Amino acid sequence: MTEHTTATGGPRVAFEEIFAQAPIMAILRGMGVERSLQLAHTAWDLGIEAVEVTLQSPTDVEALAAVVAAGRERGRKVGAGTILDRSGVRAAADAGAAFTVSPGLDLEVVAASEATGMPSLPGVATASEVQRASAAGLRWLKAFPASALGTEWFTAMRGPFPDVHFVATGGLHAGNASRFLDAGVRVVAVGSALGDPEELARLTEVFDR
Repeated sequence: MTEHTTATGGPRVAFEEIFAQAPIMAILRGMGVERSLQLAHTAWDLGIEAVEVTLQSPTDVEALAAVVAAGRERGRKVGAGTILDRSGVRAAADAGAAFTVSPGLDLEVVAASEATGMPSLPGVATASEVQRASAAGLRWLKAFPASALGTEWFTAMRGPFPDVHFVATGGLHAGNASRFLDAGVRVVAVGSALGDPEELARLTEVFDR
């Protein structure tokens, strides 16, 4: 497993490994333990290995721990999302998360996450934020909200930041995922669209094309 030392001082497991199998990440938000487990297994069965469980309630923490345990049995890494502060990092680490995801860029949260051995995927929406993250040694960033930014934003960012890999999040679904991938996005993350039980299967058609 590859590690990198960053400007924040902590090790980072390469996201290349986490997203190696498919350019899709399933975000399980507020679905409870049973539904989260069901969707995680469905995603893994379809070849979507990257799964994120967001933490916004005590039930979400239970769901994360359950999905982490199920993932461990299948050799899958599970991330914790909506990590806003150090307490969120601690909750993610205690539940066994392999990585953290944040809606915005906070290098203190990045450092806290990396200090526990979890790579951090912070959110960005401007060139200034991308530049700040890049200067800190981050090469994988979450672009949020992707649907509002539009595909042209990603095309534009490839010029000044050719070494940065974007995970597009926010408003994505099987119907528009291919357009973002064509614009240079490395991974599309799908959350609310998973309320449709057929969405995961449709997403696999995107990366199987």
